[in-house]
Amino acid sequence: MHAERSENDSVLVGGRGGLGHLTLNRPKAINALDLDMIRRLHLTLDRWESDTDVDVLLLDGAGERGFCAGGDVRALHEMVTGGRVDEVHAFFREEYALDHRIATSKKPVVAIADGVCMGGGIGLAGHAAIRIVTERSRLAMPETRIGFTPDVGGSWLLGRAPGRIGEYLALTGGTMDASDALYAGFADQMVPVAHLEALYEALENRADPSSPTELVLLFDETPEPSRFETAREWIDDAFSAADVPGILDRLRARPEAEARETAELLAASAPTALAVTLEAVRRARELPSLQAALAQEYGLVLWFAFTQPDLVEGIRAQVVDKDRSPSWSPARLEDLPADRVAEAFAYRPEPALW
Repeated sequence: MHAERSENDSVLVGGRGGLGHLTLNRPKAINALDLDMIRRLHLTLDRWESDTDVDVLLLDGAGERGFCAGGDVRALHEMVTGGRVDEVHAFFREEYALDHRIATSKKPVVAIADGVCMGGGIGLAGHAAIRIVTERSRLAMPETRIGFTPDVGGSWLLGRAPGRIGEYLALTGGTMDASDALYAGFADQMVPVAHLEALYEALENRADPSSPTELVLLFDETPEPSRFETAREWIDDAFSAADVPGILDRLRARPEAEARETAELLAASAPTALAVTLEAVRRARELPSLQAALAQEYGLVLWFAFTQPDLVEGIRAQVVDKDRSPSWSPARLEDLPADRVAEAFAYRPEPALW
């Protein structure tokens, strides 16, 4: 298969042998995903699905900074404030369909989550058959920081992390390095950056019957233990509380400095986002499939986009004006209406996702 690469394309398509190689190509924006990129990825996967010459798919990002910083939230801000309801629906529907497609692909997808991989980036890399991180990897689901909730199947991964690591990562938007990502179940192997080129060559030139998994293991290294191994005690204790105020109380009562710092972070976060996200992760833990988790998330993200001021305000403060001083509504946990979380989960978008 010949490469079809034009540096102006937002997705580069290439590979040879039995390998199909897709590269997100907006390096100045750390490969933030827009609807055009999502559609290009779908089209190529359509083609490769029926191409008998292609049997392994490789997904990576251009540039040194990262695989994908997430969905293009600036574009989302413009869609929501401009009242472009159909575009908001289309963006999330097509993005989630792509995430689900990667998860259920009959041809194994190898994703290289090098550097920054957050939000929508985890939607692509986090559901691949073989998820690779490097010593530069920084993974996160930071949606609560913009008054939003983890989506793209993030709640499914968070709900399956050990102990209460999922609640901790979801509510704080905390960043994982390679060790943390392996521990939390967001990645499978750590391959040093210096070995990536050789891994690409091996995937292109592999001799049957070696599987992509066997090839990756040739380049894999064991990272240092995750910080979660020692932090589990206070994380599991605090984040098993029934609700967000209970979590804050437990964090403040802990002797660890990090627990008290986490309490300060949460106290300044959007109350609506925290309460809804806590419930979302716990419900996702009981759901039967990624497909079901995506459907739950779809209802929540549209509820945030169309009924709550926090999402637009959070994007404004963090991305548009960058004053880092969002005014949440409500601003304090004690002012959160008792039925706010139930309202979020009762929201039924039309049309439904699936």
